[in-house]
Amino acid sequence: MNENENPRDEAVEKELEGVPEEFLVEDEGETSALEGELAALKEQLAATQQEVLYAKAETQNVRRRLEKDMTDARNYAATGFARDILSVADNLSRALMAVPDELREDSKLQGLVAGIEATQRELDKVFTQHGVSRIAAKGLPLDPNQHQAMMEIPTDEAEPGTVVQEMQAGYMIKDRLLRPAMVGVAKKPD
Repeated sequence: MNENENPRDEAVEKELEGVPEEFLVEDEGETSALEGELAALKEQLAATQQEVLYAKAETQNVRRRLEKDMTDARNYAATGFARDILSVADNLSRALMAVPDELREDSKLQGLVAGIEATQRELDKVFTQHGVSRIAAKGLPLDPNQHQAMMEIPTDEAEPGTVVQEMQAGYMIKDRLLRPAMVGVAKKPD
């Protein structure tokens, strides 16, 4: 071993044996350039990783929205049809209310009345199966989310703001309003 030779240099030389020359850096300028490239690549990698995370999150959000839309489509697919069939339910109710009690006793009309009542029960059963329910109104406080006030009725028999008359039944489909109940609301008499 020479006096000028450092044992540490020999160890480095030994480790560098077999490394291709293009990977060996000769000067510090080239080292700093490589370090700069390495830093740029690390930044690019971090930015790409962030973009991948955002893309995954967006994909998950889109999937959740689609699942909700599919659930809503299943739950509320019959909304248009149910809204249209409400007029049939209204007409059945009106037909039954139009038959006076003395005619209900008439043997000639008993079959007709029984048929209308059976049809109304069947319609109510189908509504129930599809999540369509009647909104309670009479005797309750006015709820602008479910009731549409058509008139005020002066009365001492109910608190002001209480529904005292139902002119047309309201309906919900699951938790959504299908049609508001048209009601008369109590007010203090003059």
